[in-house]
Amino acid sequence: MSSQNNGSSAIADAQAKAQVLDRDDPLAFTRSEFNIPTKTQIASTRLPDSATTETGSGDGVTEKCVYLCGNSLGLQPKRTQTRVNQYLSTWATQGVQGHFKPLEESPLPTWLDADDRAAQLIAPIVGASKAEVAVMQTLTANLHLLMSAFYKPDINGKHKIILESKAFPSDHFAVETQLRHHNLDPATSMITLTSPSSPEDNILTTAEILSAITTHAATTALILLPGIQYYTGQLLDIPTITAHARAHSVFLIWDLAHAVGNAPLRLHDWGVDAAAWCSYKYLNGGPGCIGGLFVHERNSAVPPPVGELEVEQKEGEWESEGYGNRLAGWWGNDKRTRFAMVNRFRPVPGAAGFQLSNPSILDITSLTASLEVFAEAAGVGALRKKSLRLTAFLEELLLGEGSIVGAEERALFRVITPSDPAQRGAQLSLMLRGGLLEVVMRELEKRAVIVDERKPDVIRVAPAPLYNSFEDCVRFVVAFGEALAVASKEVAV
Repeated sequence: MSSQNNGSSAIADAQAKAQVLDRDDPLAFTRSEFNIPTKTQIASTRLPDSATTETGSGDGVTEKCVYLCGNSLGLQPKRTQTRVNQYLSTWATQGVQGHFKPLEESPLPTWLDADDRAAQLIAPIVGASKAEVAVMQTLTANLHLLMSAFYKPDINGKHKIILESKAFPSDHFAVETQLRHHNLDPATSMITLTSPSSPEDNILTTAEILSAITTHAATTALILLPGIQYYTGQLLDIPTITAHARAHSVFLIWDLAHAVGNAPLRLHDWGVDAAAWCSYKYLNGGPGCIGGLFVHERNSAVPPPVGELEVEQKEGEWESEGYGNRLAGWWGNDKRTRFAMVNRFRPVPGAAGFQLSNPSILDITSLTASLEVFAEAAGVGALRKKSLRLTAFLEELLLGEGSIVGAEERALFRVITPSDPAQRGAQLSLMLRGGLLEVVMRELEKRAVIVDERKPDVIRVAPAPLYNSFEDCVRFVVAFGEALAVASKEVAV
């Protein structure tokens, strides 16, 4: 039997196995909750007339693309359009009354309470009480707000900030500008962690991170780390690192952009100081959608007022009440006085007290539509179980005994994401041989396979359990093998 026939047989076996896994998947129903572009749609260069799925005949019109890019932008839930239209109808028919007036048979809260409803839905996803989370702003803005509140440098003592050397650029920029805002030099006040055991990929072991904290604790005021590293897909040991930082009296903020909605989180129980995230990746809120933050209850307590709320602020009261460092805005003010228009700031207890302006109801409505699907899927725990199976199946198809990639093509890439399932989320990062990336991405796009790239040589592949299937994994690996074969002929390797 020829090697080609052997390959065809392996692919057929993989497809048959995927069909059984998809048939027996208890969460398969959530795939139908999302708009998955067809091959024709993904190749189109024209704005469609509507958001409805195209109909007609032919494979390209009806067959779905392979979308494995939820780590960058999640797909649109079908109910998003419904909820957004309900919001638009409320605005069109009620005007300003939409802020306060409940409407019969509407699934939407009043605009005054929209952020509260979103906090209620996101709290179980991050493992927090509703009072410890706020849906607000965007990821980097929230990181700045948290650093403004909790980074308290002492030039003669604790003033340094620790982050990883390959941090997402926005995180690096935020840290550097926070230091400059305090008239500190990043060259002496910023510590960037590089793994001595993995200098090329920078897979930081927990032991290496703990050692760095111990070494620099006496001069470090803040640590910023990712829950899941965007480039490698590594899931850090959040509870262990958090406990170590707290034991050394160093405030730790987690960037959960790639972890929220992907890996189970128990931020309250783990004692996490604070965290921030976006909502357009695994949370499927939409491009640039509203972000969120977590502040542990021990860091966000507000003393109760004595008697009636006073109109005038007493001298020194701001500092004595323990919330003087935060940047404030009217939406963070106590709801009882928010519309009284008095110039006395008393924040809402908890994370909501860190809000600034009234949030975009369009954004919150879009996000909440997706959070409803999470609730129907029984939360992140159930999704994580499926995610572990999906990613393991993808890895097996790429590199295991059941690989459907030819031996020559397997030599052209390696997986840099940790092989231990406990140390990764949904994403596998594939490091290609130098010079192949452009051709591989072109060939995948021709085959209606959507992943993303991180130059110079990495593609990131993320099967999201809410809408990806085991068959998606097979289709990707087949297309990837074909793309590598084309690239190896076009590029000297």
